[in-house]
Amino acid sequence: MKTEEIRQKLFENRDEKYQSFHSKLIPNIPSETVIGVRTPVLRKLAKEAYLDGYDEFLADLPHKYYDENQLHFFIVGMIKDYDACIKRVEEFLPYVDNWAVCDQAGFKQFGPHKAELLEKIRLWITSEHTYTIRFAVNMLMKFYLDDDFDEEYPKMVSAVKNDDYYVKMVVAWYFATALAKQYDSIIPYIEEHRLEEWTHRKTIQKAIESYRITNEQKAYLRTLK
Repeated sequence: MKTEEIRQKLFENRDEKYQSFHSKLIPNIPSETVIGVRTPVLRKLAKEAYLDGYDEFLADLPHKYYDENQLHFFIVGMIKDYDACIKRVEEFLPYVDNWAVCDQAGFKQFGPHKAELLEKIRLWITSEHTYTIRFAVNMLMKFYLDDDFDEEYPKMVSAVKNDDYYVKMVVAWYFATALAKQYDSIIPYIEEHRLEEWTHRKTIQKAIESYRITNEQKAYLRTLK
């Protein structure tokens, strides 16, 4: 499916009210680059493009519109072969310029390849590009907080030194989620103030808001502000 055809379909599915609302959630990109296509429609179009042939569209970088970037990552997330998918991810990450594109696509096919993925994460998390770092932290949060958890991983995240709001926010999100899943391993990061102050406070805030944190844990976290 060619870029022109995809763009036409996106504009045919434009929702102006949604465009006005959603563009406010991604203030770091120009609102005129947001067409305003709702996520379920984007996922449907991604399936159509995936079945119809997507090579030309994925190669046409950088895209002009935010919605095209969303669609791009949804398509990449559908590529079943791990090596082919990771190649497309690495091609696209430098062009990701907002949290929504970075966070929305799912990559279930990474699950059986955690050892290989971890090597990529080690590289991504040291990047100077905001959304490459954010994607790396997202992957650690998605795949390495349960049975595959290791004490090394929160150390990797706490070592991130980047003042960008969207990096600091995902680090806080990671530690709040980690508190819910690996409380005993993570609580020392809060008790000992191992995170910079803004991230420390945001982690506690998000953890207290979580239904997965017990009331007793929340009460203790409040004392650590």
